[in-house]
Amino acid sequence: MKLLFTVILTSVACAVSSLALADSLSDYRLGSGDSIKISVYEEPELGLEVRLSDAATISYPFLGEIQVSGLTVGQLEDKIIQGLKGDYLVNPNVSVSVAEYRQFYIHGEVKSPGGFAFLPGLTLRKAIALAGGFTERASRSKMYVIRDGVAHGSELGRQINLDEELSPGDIVTIEQSFF
Repeated sequence: MKLLFTVILTSVACAVSSLALADSLSDYRLGSGDSIKISVYEEPELGLEVRLSDAATISYPFLGEIQVSGLTVGQLEDKIIQGLKGDYLVNPNVSVSVAEYRQFYIHGEVKSPGGFAFLPGLTLRKAIALAGGFTERASRSKMYVIRDGVAHGSELGRQINLDEELSPGDIVTIEQSFF
């Protein structure tokens, strides 16, 4: 009985965690470097998979150039539905998903600085592991993130801790420790 209760609690916790992750990703704003997939039910010629350029626009059949930067997946779906509805399709069923998120970047006192593929649930601790770990001189307390290209009051960005989640496009700096 105790084992059954533990299994049920674990299942509920996993479901809640998945819903929270899905919720945070539904607020995700598209930007240059993201790869998106668009499909329209029973209209394969309207399907598209594309990496967003610096301008974060896409060229979509019948609709032309669409500005995608800053839109959520749901907003882009709505924009395409409204563009196709009436003149082209009666009731378009459009699905947009992120096929691959834009990279995040980590530099400073890590063994292999650079750009890395973002995956949902990525924390600073995991990002440092992807970059080969701390160097011998790395500070464990002076770690900063610049989000969406905005430093938020400091040239280095906002100070963060190891368990804080990162976002696609983040730029992380690990400072040097003097002790």
